[in-house]
Amino acid sequence: MSSKSTVDEIRERFDRDVERFSNLETGQESIMDAPLSMELITQAAVTTNPKAKNLLDIGCGAGNHTLKLLPHFPMLNCDMVDLSRPMLNKAFERVTWGTTGEVNLFQEDIRTVELPENRYDIILATAVLHHLRDDQDWEKVFKKIFSLLAPGGSFWISDLVVHDDPNLHKIMWNRYGRHLIAVGGESYRDKVFKYIEVEDTPRSLSYQVNLMEKVGFKKIEILHKNCCFASFGGVK
Repeated sequence: MSSKSTVDEIRERFDRDVERFSNLETGQESIMDAPLSMELITQAAVTTNPKAKNLLDIGCGAGNHTLKLLPHFPMLNCDMVDLSRPMLNKAFERVTWGTTGEVNLFQEDIRTVELPENRYDIILATAVLHHLRDDQDWEKVFKKIFSLLAPGGSFWISDLVVHDDPNLHKIMWNRYGRHLIAVGGESYRDKVFKYIEVEDTPRSLSYQVNLMEKVGFKKIEILHKNCCFASFGGVK
């Protein structure tokens, strides 16, 4: 763990990368099936909480996922959490055009940010939870997210995952590498793999589903999985 990036180092990288994370059509090219995942989570959130008033977007980046929801909830109050101020500024610029509700920015870590409990009808976490570290970290954050949800609220994750079987993980990781080469060549693959090694500590899909059940989530649904990316969620 000592070789992993600090929070400040992760923030600094994202400060420099706002435009790449601002593509509403592709989401993030390094994420397999990002457009499909955004669509599926949007549909799931709208179906599960059709009268949603309050949204929390964790690691919101430039606001892509929130923007997908706003046509369905034009008066949605949006609380946006991210480490990067440039990302938050970009999200605010885009999201305020799509809602008449309040848009609040929190330049903080989800582990430490103070937010009201039992408030949010929908919580999104897109490509962010893989920055958590040890098991204590993961359980603490999942408990916190559960406490922030209103009764009946839903929590939706789209993220990088590992596999519990090392041999299966190797196969999937090689497949992901081929995807990255197709996007940007071998140098792009090496760049992405390098920052994953330094920044990220992902967990398996089964680990996260079990953790969701442990902290109290019901009606857990797996929406999509391709290689080492998964989209899933649950209801409080």
